[in-house]
Amino acid sequence: MSQDARPHPMRASDLAALPQPPADHVVAYGEAPQQLAELRLPSGAGPHPVAILIHGGCWETPWALDQLRSLAAALTAEGFATWSLEYRRLGDPGGGWPGTLADVGRGADRLRDVAAAHRLDLARVVAVGHSAGGHLALWLGARHKLQKGSALWRPDPLPLRGVVALAGIPDLRAAAEGRVCGDAVPRLLQGAPADRSDRLAQSSPIELLPLGVPQRLVCGVLDSLVPNELARAYQAAAAKAGDKVDLEVVEGVGHFELIDPVGTAWVAVLQAVRTALEWP
Repeated sequence: MSQDARPHPMRASDLAALPQPPADHVVAYGEAPQQLAELRLPSGAGPHPVAILIHGGCWETPWALDQLRSLAAALTAEGFATWSLEYRRLGDPGGGWPGTLADVGRGADRLRDVAAAHRLDLARVVAVGHSAGGHLALWLGARHKLQKGSALWRPDPLPLRGVVALAGIPDLRAAAEGRVCGDAVPRLLQGAPADRSDRLAQSSPIELLPLGVPQRLVCGVLDSLVPNELARAYQAAAAKAGDKVDLEVVEGVGHFELIDPVGTAWVAVLQAVRTALEWP
């Protein structure tokens, strides 16, 4: 389907029309069926930079990594190895707190085990997440700040060159107050943010500032699902805390166009990923 034939703004149901290119390798990082990653490799000998991709869907089933396969293939064609993470979500056994976040951390760290065989450059890794996956990508950039007593702590987390959040959810408290994703935030934390301040402090990116990792935020002007105000408020808070955070709001697109590699937002998304990789 051509971009002009798609509804404007793009709807969640339109994701099913995106191509589903197969992965080069599927790698498990745990025993649950959701604990897997799809690896796609660009042409050439490498070593290849890596984009860790994290899908959205309000941290809930049935939303899954299939919605990012077109984006993954497009980034791979541009020279990135892509590592698309599936994880246990709300509705899955073990999903929610702490499993959903812990899975993403464990899945990212699994890259170390496959890097040598596939010529992956672990000094050039960026995390890219859409919607609730944007929250998880930002959290990946912050998890090195967690204390050993945290249920989300892992030793020596994989370092990131940068983070790209596409219509991301950087502030769980504000998202809950604004009913972004309905009641998903309280379900993720297993309680209202006010009653789960300890979990909020370990899992909401704005609570973990400064992340110490450069960040790019990309939003659509027409996004009615995740208000742009969340990104603007987060950028201001991050800059005040000393982080480098760039924000681009793309005209004429909504929430889902940001993961459509033949749509009008693709140029902005690709540039954000390239910039994140090039940051020192």
